[in-house]
Amino acid sequence: MKKVAILGRPNVGKSSLFNRLAKQRDAITSDVAGTTRDIKKRIVTISENREFEVIDTGGIDESSELFSKVAELSFKAAQDADVILYMVDGKMLPDEEDKQLFYRLQKLGKPLALIVNKIDNDKEEQERYWEFMSFGPEVSFPVSVSHNRKFVPFYQWLEKYIPPKAEETLTIQEEFDPLFDEEEEQAPQQAEDEKSIKVAIIGRVNTGKSSLLNALLKEERSVVSDVAGTTIDPVDETITHGDYEITFIDTAGIRRRSKIVGIEKFALGRTTDMLEKANLVLLVIDATQGVSELDERVAGLIEKYRLACLIVLNKWDLKGDKTYEEAVENVRHKLKFLHYASLITISAKTGMRVHKILDEIVKIYERYSMRIPTAKLNEIIREAIGRHHVPSHNGASVKIKFATQYDTKPPRIALVSNRPEYIHFSYKRYLANFLREKFDFEGVPLEIIARKRGERDDDIEQ
Repeated sequence: MKKVAILGRPNVGKSSLFNRLAKQRDAITSDVAGTTRDIKKRIVTISENREFEVIDTGGIDESSELFSKVAELSFKAAQDADVILYMVDGKMLPDEEDKQLFYRLQKLGKPLALIVNKIDNDKEEQERYWEFMSFGPEVSFPVSVSHNRKFVPFYQWLEKYIPPKAEETLTIQEEFDPLFDEEEEQAPQQAEDEKSIKVAIIGRVNTGKSSLLNALLKEERSVVSDVAGTTIDPVDETITHGDYEITFIDTAGIRRRSKIVGIEKFALGRTTDMLEKANLVLLVIDATQGVSELDERVAGLIEKYRLACLIVLNKWDLKGDKTYEEAVENVRHKLKFLHYASLITISAKTGMRVHKILDEIVKIYERYSMRIPTAKLNEIIREAIGRHHVPSHNGASVKIKFATQYDTKPPRIALVSNRPEYIHFSYKRYLANFLREKFDFEGVPLEIIARKRGERDDDIEQ
């Protein structure tokens, strides 16, 4: 698949162009220079079923250590791309630094277009656009991303380098067998979906989330800096591990609401959005600081969305005299919401035990997707009831007739009872703990509800 990289200095409209090509508001846009700091990718389609990967890069500005790293990643994206779009601000006069950056990209010998953005009308095109011809571009386009102005010529040029997808041919069975069953054809896709894991990486600012992502991917994919809040846009990347495709989402650091300013408000909302789409969460905690009040709030978000969880104690190489037992006790005591979560100590910086995380993700996801056979489930529930009967209510007998698992991700179990409203939450908790003793649900939340016979699954209150 062809790759198209968008480069340019800060605040020229790269993320807006990325969003227009992706046909959704994906990258955060702002008047604040340097809003985009990491590489962001999306698969997009233009006319005639032409599909390509568009890459949004951070603004090229070497005025500080942080933005120097951003620039380094941007140029690496250009080297890996098949087509390069260099964007400038048409409201400003041509800049010598812009010109030098454009010359540097020309030396790569790839299809390169100069995109002069913010040309909102014909008058501005006549007065400003031609000043940028001093760059000597072979191809250039005066556009206004915000007004969707003059994009047709740009798309026509882009199509030259993006071939249409090959048409899918019918199999012999589909072409000649009138009894071909579409449901059978859909089954492999469903199986593929079960092999796709979405993992959100969340935590307070500056706990090492981006370093962890880079260590897992074995490449510098996300900008790492001591500046708190470096990651603004969530960054996601998909890798293959065994039979699974794992998509990591490196979300922006969460900080106290009183500390959230400007574009970080967007980042907090985006983090919440990502949790709604995730299956599993890596909760990254700074081992040198332990669990804070804010970590507890973050744990509450994970519990709210009923997600599988692996607690990652990062910076373990810098923990000092703290023992493993002390660290675990601190986590388990303060993160009571996540009593079910697995825990691992690592150092993203040195790579210590990072390799174990991928295997843990797969194991936890398989438990998260696990379905217990009904016969086995009822056998265990009967054993649990035999040890501790369901308490009666005001002398009225409360009975559990049978149990069934009605959903996965997370596993959800319904208890069919004559008086479901009188099964106390403490007894449900007892049954959940009993099931955890019999089945491996480490890292996975377990939901138990009570209902009457004949009540449909979609009538159950979650």
